[in-house]
Amino acid sequence: MFKYYVQLALSSIMRSKVHSLLTMLTIALGIGACTITLTLVSSMSANPIGHKSGQLFRVQLDNWDPNQAAISPDLPPEFVTWTDANNLVNAKQAKRQSASAITWGMVNPTEQGLTPFLALMRVTSKDFFPMFDVPFIYGTGWDESAEQNNDYVVVLSKETNQRVFNGVNSVGKTLTMLGATFTVVGVLDDWHMSPKFYDMSYGAFSAPEDIYLPLGLKAVFELPHGGITSCWKPIESQRYDAFLHSECINFQLWVELEDGEQKAQFNQYLTNYVTQQKTLGRFPRPLNNRLLDVTQWLEYKQVVKQDIQVMFWLSVMFLLVCLINAASLLSAKLHTKHSEIGLRRALGANFSQIILQYSVEIVFIGLCGGILGVLLAIFGLQGVASLYAGYGQLIELDLTVVTSVIALAVMGTIIAGLIPVYSACRPAPAMQIKQ
Repeated sequence: MFKYYVQLALSSIMRSKVHSLLTMLTIALGIGACTITLTLVSSMSANPIGHKSGQLFRVQLDNWDPNQAAISPDLPPEFVTWTDANNLVNAKQAKRQSASAITWGMVNPTEQGLTPFLALMRVTSKDFFPMFDVPFIYGTGWDESAEQNNDYVVVLSKETNQRVFNGVNSVGKTLTMLGATFTVVGVLDDWHMSPKFYDMSYGAFSAPEDIYLPLGLKAVFELPHGGITSCWKPIESQRYDAFLHSECINFQLWVELEDGEQKAQFNQYLTNYVTQQKTLGRFPRPLNNRLLDVTQWLEYKQVVKQDIQVMFWLSVMFLLVCLINAASLLSAKLHTKHSEIGLRRALGANFSQIILQYSVEIVFIGLCGGILGVLLAIFGLQGVASLYAGYGQLIELDLTVVTSVIALAVMGTIIAGLIPVYSACRPAPAMQIKQ
């Protein structure tokens, strides 16, 4: 019997091709718009390291101008100075601690046929890799000795390793860059946190760096200050070390704390540290330390912008409007079938059989509209990725999002489509046949 209903549904759709196609397109437009915005919102608001987000904390210290807060009305800077970054990393008061900053430099591969290129780099601490669960395809990060001695070691991204060493295991090989020879100790696997919560200087969805090297080498090679750099008072001279020993901020500082007790202990350490620095003439503002975990940090940075949220609710409203329009089209189509319904009832078809017959047709129209809507969403997300740099990682459709939107559209179409069927079954069959 179900096969027969499918045949009836297809026959009905083919008899009114334009009407059925228009209904499918109406549903598809609503699903496409809603899926695009819901996918973006879901990706942008996702916690990229949810299993330990409550253990990772962004450290903020208020070393700013005594007469003006770094961030109105009374918030500390988001970054720390070179002095504080090194002091807190070397103190090792947390399970893990990592200071880092973006920089860049020339890479001069010695392999034949390769041309020099400018690489985006990150100077960081050895704890950066285990703290943020950075995956390795070859080797690992550098050890404590290499960090303390400022050894010339590097970790390469998978793309850089492919570019320079054709993707083979390059651990132990040398790479000429910054005018010196470095030894490769590790190669990352595919890794792109989205949002890039640990450093959003170039955007919450910017690509990871090409090369990673120990933090101390920033001073050794006098590397450029990438990312966000800000100073509240003039630097004493133009010398590079004058910037490093100034109150200018440029470094991300994260710590890993396993529980509330460790967090309380680290908070007390920060209080003691700032108090000690005040005796040295630093930190002129009142005590104002902050520790924000990953979730709190993402909320503070407002990764999901208000205009995106407004667009999402507008797309939901647009989907509802499309479903209402689709329901009107279905109602107009089914209104012409009153006599057919009456004839089937007169021949013995009961209410449930009639409902099932037209439900098959309505579900088929809804599913076709849903599939077409997903195709529109795929093209739409690719358009977003091409128009806005950094959103390339957001173009993958989430199966849960797609399933939910299609289910909502199909259910809405069924409910709206069966209303006229129910109305058509109320009059007596004789009256319907006569009319």
